Amino acid sequence: MNLNEIKAALFDLDGTLIDTEGQYSVIWHQVGLEYRPDIPNLEDAIKGNTLKRILERFFPDPAVQQEVVSRLDAYEAQMNYDFFPGAREFLLDMKRHGVMCAVVTSSDQKKMQHVRDKNPELIAMFDRIFTAEDFAASKPDPDCYLRAMSAFGLERSQCLVFEDAFSGLQAGTSAKIFTIGLASYNPREAIKDKCDLVLDSFEGVTYETLAEKLAQKN
Repeated sequence: MNLNEIKAALFDLDGTLIDTEGQYSVIWHQVGLEYRPDIPNLEDAIKGNTLKRILERFFPDPAVQQEVVSRLDAYEAQMNYDFFPGAREFLLDMKRHGVMCAVVTSSDQKKMQHVRDKNPELIAMFDRIFTAEDFAASKPDPDCYLRAMSAFGLERSQCLVFEDAFSGLQAGTSAKIFTIGLASYNPREAIKDKCDLVLDSFEGVTYETLAEKLAQKN
């Protein structure tokens, strides 16, 4: 794998670039206890899914859906959307080397507005932001990454996927795009056979150091 041939880096958002998974675990655990006590650890079952799919699968009652959406929106409005250490610097370094960067997230536009409110510079950091509204199917389906690749007019060999969750890693590998797993919430041992390369974090990772890691994969 030659990083010089890569034209676009496609990043998942939550758990990959920004540290929100712990916060989401809190709200979805509370929602699960209240509305779906029959599903232990609902917060784990919903990871990587769009809100639409979560509602359809776990909360079929329209009245309950409305309550869950209202609670989630209020919660997301006050969440912190802090970048993981090194993530911002890595993004900017990739762009300095001519690599286009995109967010490919299962979150919807309403959630992304909350992220932008807390990180006004977000728009300038990415060439494209793809949200749940842009895809026909949730991760682990590869549709999101295939559509992002197509939107840039690129081939699989010209892209990289960065993911942390099992469903996202499967989406990247199923799209047959070189997929890099971040051991941010899942340990390295749990994801190493689900992606092409594992990074423990973005701390200390630059374009050059990533180029070296990719070259070693050849």
